Amino acid sequence: METIKINTEFIKLDSFLKLTNLCESGGLAKTLIQEGEVMVNGEVETRRGKKLYKGDKISFQGNDFIIGEK
Repeated sequence: METIKINTEFIKLDSFLKLTNLCESGGLAKTLIQEGEVMVNGEVETRRGKKLYKGDKISFQGNDFIIGEK
């Protein structure tokens, strides 16, 4: 599991996918999220604006991440 550090209170799920270079564009991130391809804390998440906070775990296409603080 890779830790992704953010220096804000939260990051939105679609922005997280772009930040980690898992998606090339916001449009692609939106589509993949709406199709149920992303899990947050063990549950499928279909809201692209879902706010991710320190300690949240994200799984996408065999990659696992956890949100940490800078």
